[in-house]
Amino acid sequence: MNTTATPISVLIADDHAIFREALRKLLETDPLLRVVGEAGDGRDAVRMVRELHPDILLLDLLMPVTPGLKALRELSTMTPRVRTLLLAAEVANSDVIEALKLGARGVVLKETSPGLLFKSIHAVMAGQYWVGRECVVDLIERINERAVTLGPELRQPTFGLTARQLEIVSTVVDGHTNNEIAQKFALSPKTVKHHLTNIFDKLGVSNRIELALFAVHHHLTPPMSH
Repeated sequence: MNTTATPISVLIADDHAIFREALRKLLETDPLLRVVGEAGDGRDAVRMVRELHPDILLLDLLMPVTPGLKALRELSTMTPRVRTLLLAAEVANSDVIEALKLGARGVVLKETSPGLLFKSIHAVMAGQYWVGRECVVDLIERINERAVTLGPELRQPTFGLTARQLEIVSTVVDGHTNNEIAQKFALSPKTVKHHLTNIFDKLGVSNRIELALFAVHHHLTPPMSH
């Protein structure tokens, strides 16, 4: 939550003018938020971030000229980085994982309630991550703390995961579903679910998004084939 009198400045980037106008009016009902600009495509979003230096960028994933991911890639080279919340219809796809790799602080579903939208903005402003409908509280901090407290034998890149589990982690990062993973490795969906449960336990994460973030942060990769 913003504890100062200065409102959080927000830039909206979406190619639908009606949606931008509605979102602006909604955000301005919160006295702690101030919309400083609107962009109709990713190229304008990058330009306006450079010019306006907003605290928060609400970035649509699918836009013409310069799509959201391309814009995010350009934004990732800027210092300091703008805190970006991706606007998406769903979170279960590889584009969202790629966005998190590129530095997005979270994903807001377009169907989310106004209350959760406000909550997500304040959470990201406070340094947290927001994915879907919930805050992934201090995720990176918890990951870092876990890496420090692990024993020397578990501080290796595998974190105690088997070769098969590392392969499954890689497919999760790529955005594959359980059924797709089962088909890829000739396993039953039940076996894939069992593997994921064990992976979650070993890494101390609770869902696929946290797993993907952990994997990206620690450069977890499948073992080299011999």
